[in-house]
Amino acid sequence: MNLRYFTLFILSNLFFLANGNAQAIPMTFHNGSLKSIPLQIPGVMNPNLSPLSDSGVDLEVGQKVFYFPNGKKGRKDLLFSVTSDWKKDTILQIHEMIRQKKQLSE
Repeated sequence: MNLRYFTLFILSNLFFLANGNAQAIPMTFHNGSLKSIPLQIPGVMNPNLSPLSDSGVDLEVGQKVFYFPNGKKGRKDLLFSVTSDWKKDTILQIHEMIRQKKQLSE
């Protein structure tokens, strides 16, 4: 690849990142429960949050995160979608979010 094109490629990527077109938001998933929590993050990973643990992840605006209300073999439900108003380095209490979702669905 020509050095000029390579430099242009790098500069254009830096421009898009600086203008917010690639908005990855760093956050922490906290599992304060005594049970593992299986999640599904399409296109990213399928983490299994260990009991009483933290897991750092960078997610793009619009990314959906699913949980399994009846265990990993059951159906999955949307836990949340990342929005542009989320602040970086937010600690999400995943076990509490799931508890609230389950209460709403009862």
